[in-house]
Amino acid sequence: MTGRIYLDHAATTPLLPAARAAMDQGFSAWANPSSPHAEGRAAKALLEGARARLAAALDWGGAVLFTAGASEALAIALTRSKANAVLASATEHDAVLRHVRSDCRLPVDADGIVLLPNHIEAGTLFAIQQVNSETGVIQPLDDLAERIHAAGAKLLADCSQGAGKLPLPQGADMAVISAHKLGGPVGIGALLVQDLALLHPVGGQEQGYRAGTEAMPLAAGFAAAVEQGAQWLDEALHWRGELDAAVSAAGGVIVASASSRLATIGSYRMPGMSAQAQLIRFDMAGIAVSAGSACSSGTLKASGVLTAMGWPEEHAAEVIRVSLGHNTRESDIQAFLAQWLALYSGSRT
Repeated sequence: MTGRIYLDHAATTPLLPAARAAMDQGFSAWANPSSPHAEGRAAKALLEGARARLAAALDWGGAVLFTAGASEALAIALTRSKANAVLASATEHDAVLRHVRSDCRLPVDADGIVLLPNHIEAGTLFAIQQVNSETGVIQPLDDLAERIHAAGAKLLADCSQGAGKLPLPQGADMAVISAHKLGGPVGIGALLVQDLALLHPVGGQEQGYRAGTEAMPLAAGFAAAVEQGAQWLDEALHWRGELDAAVSAAGGVIVASASSRLATIGSYRMPGMSAQAQLIRFDMAGIAVSAGSACSSGTLKASGVLTAMGWPEEHAAEVIRVSLGHNTRESDIQAFLAQWLALYSGSRT
């Protein structure tokens, strides 16, 4: 849509040219990778090449299981794990929390950092995100993994937001990544597993851990996107700093300002105006932002992430998220700030 400004990259980000080109090549050589004929073998070679390239780009030494997306990868890890129990932080994505009982959710502090229990049972699987999709808070996963492993437990890291921007956590026993969050195609993700013995197999494709014809062209685009990395992160950090400074100076509130946060995500409270009202006005002004994760931004419920961090519901309901991507420009940031300041000024008159 010409003339509009897109600042919702944490929900999904536009396809990178390299990913599109790799997909075109994959579609031109398409055949079922499980077929034994020459065409099938050629498709299989492209699929396995994409798998190897993705692992190399992420410096991952374990298995790579392609899935239909991060949600499916999380479901496989959480429901087919051989763990004795599963615990997850209270600020995980809904794709995790739907598989974890409410009494098995770990609290976080006011900065959004997960608090591990004093006693950790051996054989427990901890599901902890690398980066929170609403606040951008980065969990200290390498430090948490040391405590988890010392007790004989395992770590599942949801790296959907961080992959391609941050190194994968060294201590993760399993990790989940999503293509469309980093410039690859929608409809594909991956479950990374250090030791496949952690999971119960079900037969079918992907070494017997997922059934269904492999989407080779999507895998090729996924690998190409991961290989591109995010050379623009320094610019994003600068622009996010401009957002933080201007919003704070005007009287707004920066969510998790004391935490280490991903450069591409900023969440801001505008006192006196609901997030829903803000979204409508920004959209009318030609600017796409969101309130929380894309999966929950259409609801009227207060953010479970913010309330878990101790925010009152009425304050949490005034927070919007701005997320930057590879095609964000300085002019986009300035246009957003001008609109934010105008809305806030108007709400107080």
